Formats: sequence, C-alpha cells, structure tokens
Amino acid sequence: MEDFYTIQGEGFHTGKAAYFLRVGGCDVGCYWCDVKESWNPKLHPLTSTDEIVDRVIGNPAATVVVTGGEPLMYSLDYLCEKLKQQGLQVHLETSGSHPFSGSFDWVCLSPKRKSPPRPEVFSKASELKVIVFDDSDFEWAEENAELVGPDCYLCLQPEWSRMQQVLPGIIDYAMKNPRWHISLQAHKFMHIP
Repeated sequence: MEDFYTIQGEGFHTGKAAYFLRVGGCDVGCYWCDVKESWNPKLHPLTSTDEIVDRVIGNPAATVVVTGGEPLMYSLDYLCEKLKQQGLQVHLETSGSHPFSGSFDWVCLSPKRKSPPRPEVFSKASELKVIVFDDSDFEWAEENAELVGPDCYLCLQPEWSRMQQVLPGIIDYAMKNPRWHISLQAHKFMHIP
C-alpha cells in the first residue's frame, strides 16, 4: 500500500527511526482501525518486492517494520530474506490471524477478538500489544498474555478516538498489574506518519 521512513510511534520501540512497509489487504476489519484504506488490496497496485527493498536501502534506516493491513495474509519469506541480506533489523506488526511466514527480529502481536491469533503465532511474539476500546479489553489482554512466552513485552494501548475515556482505566490497570506497559501512539502526538 505504502512505504515511508519515520519514527516508530508504538510499543517497545517507540522513538526509534524505522522504515515502514504497509502491506495492502486485511480481512480482520476492526471498526476502529485508523488505516481502513489498507483493507482492500485491489486499491493498491502490486509492487515488486525487489523495488520495495531498493527503496528501503535508499534510506538510512537500520530497522524495517512490516505492517498492514494484515501482512501475514501473504508469504513474507522472500521479503525478509532480501531485507536481512542488507543487514537490516526486520520487525512485524500483526494480528496473528494467518499462517506465520518470514524471519523477524521482533514480532509485535496485536490480537483482535474478531479474528484471534493462530496458536503458533503466540510463541513468536516479542511484544503483545492489546488495543483497549473499553474495560472488557483488560480480560482479553490477560487471556492473550497467558499464551505468549514469559519474556514477551506486554503493553496496553488506548484506541485513539477513545483515548481520553479509556486512558485513566489503563493507567490504573498498569499500576495494579505492573507487568503491563502503556503505549500511546507517540507518532500521532508528533503529527508524523
């Protein structure tokens, strides 16, 4: 769908410069999604993987984030192979709802109730990022936290349009459950992509 060099605004790597590859196509369809234009892959012309890699290496990025849409709808093996040949750190942001492919240095799993992660994805998660729309999402977060490894970074992120309403509850929850961290979509505060 698009690719761009920016600052990672979410999760463990917040504040780190990274090149983003946003893959078009998503069948999860979260009603609060902030990139709904990524859902229909037919709206985005196919682009050669080699051409995308050439654009990545034309920037000073040391880290590449593959996101979507839902990137695991496609095989990511070749893309990861080519990026790794360039010595890049490769990260993935996924709902985990499709078969896992590719080789990643960091996997951010953001599970969605409508289309839960496949069992094999939990063991690959470096980070579990749960979007909080209302208080019922804390239970969803805990259910998923039981399935990831013991060293997985756990974070709660307010759904952007409801941040003012849900942030006090997230703060309270993180203070009572200190294994959880808070992610605030810093890129939106900085007005960058």
